[in-house]
Amino acid sequence: MNLARRLRRLAAAALLMLVLIAVTAMATGQPGSPDLFPPKPGEPATTVYVVASAYHSGLVLPVPELARAAEDLSRGEVVGVAERFKAYGFVEIGWGDEGFYRLVPTISELEIREAARALLRPDNPSVLHVVGLARSPSETLQGARILPITLTKRGFDRLVWRLGDSMALENGRPVELGPGLYGPSLFYRARGAFNIFNVCNHWVAKELNAAGLPILPLLDTIPAGLLVDLGRNVRPNTN
Repeated sequence: MNLARRLRRLAAAALLMLVLIAVTAMATGQPGSPDLFPPKPGEPATTVYVVASAYHSGLVLPVPELARAAEDLSRGEVVGVAERFKAYGFVEIGWGDEGFYRLVPTISELEIREAARALLRPDNPSVLHVVGLARSPSETLQGARILPITLTKRGFDRLVWRLGDSMALENGRPVELGPGLYGPSLFYRARGAFNIFNVCNHWVAKELNAAGLPILPLLDTIPAGLLVDLGRNVRPNTN
C-alpha cells in the first residue's frame, strides 16, 4: 500500500471518529428551558461566572443573591454557606473528588496515580470547595478563563436549589471539613460520586442546565469543552 493511500485511510478514519463523537455528543445532550434562559429584556437577572483552569472548573456566584435565593427556597444548607461567607461579595464554588481535590491544589502537583484513581474508581466521595471573593472573579482569579452568564431570577433560583442538592447534611446543617486550598475557603461534604462520567465540569454544566441552559455532557468532560458548550448559548457580556 503506497503512502498516499495510507494517509487517505487515516484521514477517513479520523473523520469517521469525529463524526461519531459529534453524533454521540448530540445524542446525549440535555435540552435547556426557553422559559428560563436567556432572560428577556427588562426581566430581573443575575450574572454568574464559570471559571476554568487547565483541568478544573467552578462557579462564582454573588453572595447577596445566593443568600436571597436560599432564604426564599428554604434551602438551609445553602443559607449556612451564604451566612459563613456573608462578608464577601462573591463565592467561588467547585465540586470534585475528595482525595484529588484536597491533594492536588495546582496542575504542578498532579500525580497520574491519583488522577487515575479518581477517574476510574466508580464511587469516590465528593466535596464542595467554597472560596470567598471580595471582588469580581476578573479582578481576583488571575489566569483563569472566565465566562459570564446572565440568568433569569427563576433560573438562578433553580441553580441554587440544585446546589443545595449537592450538599451533604448533618443535623440539618452543611458539613464543614476544614480549610480550603487558598484564600478564605472551606471544604464541605458533598453528595454524588466522582468518576470519569461525573467530573467537576459535568457538575458545573448540570448546575447551569437546571438554570435553563442546554448542555452537551460529552463535550463538558474537559474545561475547554465546557466553555465551548456553554459559550455557544451565551450572548457577549462585558460585566
